[in-house]
Parts: sequence; C-alpha cells; structure tokens
Amino acid sequence: MALQPSLRPLIVAGSANAPHTLDIFLDYVCPFSAKMALTIDKVLVPLCADSGKYGGKVKVIFRPQVQPWHASSTLVHEAGLAVVRVAPQQFWPFALALFKQQGEYFDIPTSTITPLEVRSKLAKLAESVIGSSLANDFKDLLELKGSPNGGNAVTDDLKYTIKFSRQNSIHVSPTVLWDGLVANEISSSWGEKEWNDFLAAKVAV
Repeated sequence: MALQPSLRPLIVAGSANAPHTLDIFLDYVCPFSAKMALTIDKVLVPLCADSGKYGGKVKVIFRPQVQPWHASSTLVHEAGLAVVRVAPQQFWPFALALFKQQGEYFDIPTSTITPLEVRSKLAKLAESVIGSSLANDFKDLLELKGSPNGGNAVTDDLKYTIKFSRQNSIHVSPTVLWDGLVANEISSSWGEKEWNDFLAAKVAV
C-alpha cells in the first residue's frame, strides 16, 4: 500500500518497487509484536533480500501501530520515527533493539516516571544504535517546541501513521495485510515453515 516518501525507511525488507506488499502493523510495547518483529528479521528479511527467494517480488513495510491503552505507546513510536529522520538506515536495528527492551516501557515500569524521563531513556537506547554524533539531532526532534499543545518535529509523521491505521480499520497489533487485504491467518506464532508456505501460495510474479 501507499507510503509517503519520507517514511521509506519503514520498508524493512525487499525493494520499494516489489509488486507484492506485506504491511505489518506493530506496537513496540506489545509482546506479540516483538515476537513477530524477530521473525521478520530472521525469516522475511533474508527471503525478500535481492539474493533471496522473493527478492524483487515482495516488500515488507513496518507500520507503526500506536495502541493508546498503553500510555508509553505514543512515546516509543515517536522515537522510532525520529530515527527514521536522523538515521534512516538504522531504523530497523533501532526497532529491533527497542523490541528487545520493550519491558522497560511497559505500563507499570513507566507509571512512576515522567514522559520526559521516558524520552531520555529512549534517547540513550537510540544513541547506542545510531551513535553519539546523531544523538542530539534525535533529542531535538522529540523536544516539545512552539505552542503549548503543538507537539514535536515528528508529530506530523505520527499523525500520518495513525490516520493510515484508522482509515484501514486496523485496531490492534500485530495485524498483517497482504496486498492491501487483512490476512487473518497470519499469526505471531508463525515461523519459517509457515511463512514459506504462505509466500509460496501467494506470490504470483
């Protein structure tokens, strides 16, 4: 499905010109999303690489899925979008690092700290991935500026991702679309065999 050019780094596997598309809606603070993200990295990234079985045929788009019943969800997704801006090639490594440490951003651990403290923790994680030279640029994007309710430099990107989910009636993560249609059979429990079987049946080019 469509993806605004500034968010091209959300294509985490395959070529942007691949005719088939897997849109995978994930929330950084959802355990099932974390499981699926690790499977994407282990299975789909090599399968959809240029040298892979489905190279040039399938692309995988990470769709940020903010789940507002988790108070920190907005904050962690802002961090991901900030990395898209300052270090686009490092988005997927950062996303994986955040998924692996997602427990630090669950409801109870973040209930006793402020949003600024959450952003500070995220900045440290980002620096460990993107390097110290870009850390200040990352922090600057997340700084609240302008009017008292005006958001930050990635608010418009966050709004785009939320509007995209809402207009397509995506309510929870993980949800997967194959060529624009919800593929309810896909599960976070899937491994290499299930994904290979699915792609073998679906890829038509």
